[in-house]
Amino acid sequence: MVLPSVGEPEVIEPRQATLAPIGSAQARVRVTVTGVSFAEQAMRRGKYYQQPAFPFVPGYDLVGVIEEFGADAPAGLALGQRVAALTKIGGWAEQVVLDAADLVPVPDAVTDQDAETVIINGLTAIRVLRLIGARRGATIVVLGAAGGVGSVLVQLALRAGLRVIGTAGPSQQDRLRALGVIPIDYRAEDVGRRVRELAPDGVAGVVDHVGGPGIRTSWRMLARGGYLVSLSDMSVAGAKHPMVPFMRHYLRLQLWNILPNGRHAKFFDIWAGHRDLATYRRRLSDDLQTLFAHLVAGDIHAPIDSVYPLKQAAAALRRAEQGGLAGKILLVT
Repeated sequence: MVLPSVGEPEVIEPRQATLAPIGSAQARVRVTVTGVSFAEQAMRRGKYYQQPAFPFVPGYDLVGVIEEFGADAPAGLALGQRVAALTKIGGWAEQVVLDAADLVPVPDAVTDQDAETVIINGLTAIRVLRLIGARRGATIVVLGAAGGVGSVLVQLALRAGLRVIGTAGPSQQDRLRALGVIPIDYRAEDVGRRVRELAPDGVAGVVDHVGGPGIRTSWRMLARGGYLVSLSDMSVAGAKHPMVPFMRHYLRLQLWNILPNGRHAKFFDIWAGHRDLATYRRRLSDDLQTLFAHLVAGDIHAPIDSVYPLKQAAAALRRAEQGGLAGKILLVT
């Protein structure tokens, strides 16, 4: 499914293409399921902060089956094996060619769809919690707690013994409450005021997926030593030159770090912070295997908002942009 240019979701179109021959250290993977994330929403507007050149195939992550190996593929993988991959682009396809070292085996006890829900969403969640570093009993705030990333993050946080306050629309309040989250209806309540009522001394961490002017409210929620993690800046969507508001947002976070109040702020980039490719691949495998183990043990469940055939990628993207999600949106081949 190709995104040929900036436009509405309906510009996405199916195209037939011949796969290039696989390299000696690569593998051909038949995709079974991929997903829709915020990245694709920004990319179709041409306003992702690491925007790929048009035309391109979207798709940040995928699960599939290995169908062919190059001569130098690493040990530990086999033909017919189910694997997960983090791709950034290219996942919305029936087949892909990837470096075999980037493939992570999916355990037999984890379904393809469940595995897909915790690739980009789960990796983000587990690494954000690691950044915040809150101790058992501390309170954190998760904006968009019922969405794809939020749903996984709050479960991991609760399992770690944290007290979680989460924002969501009215239809998701009961689901969050059942998980053990203290819900706030962001449409009907003043989120900053409600958080101050629940945590008068401030919170240990805030996960903000909105950005824009509201990032100041998130910063003010923190206690001394607290950590604000920004996942995106949705204010770029309406900007003529998106890098301008993004850089303003990024620099604001950097400047906050030098204030003498012991608080911290960071824009989260899943691709950053690795010394080299080998370190990146090792951490990717370790974190995904941890997430898969949590699924097998029943420590977390994999919320799925909706499932669409690959050829209905435009409709899936429309659904993602409506908001009020109850988990991950999936595309199946």
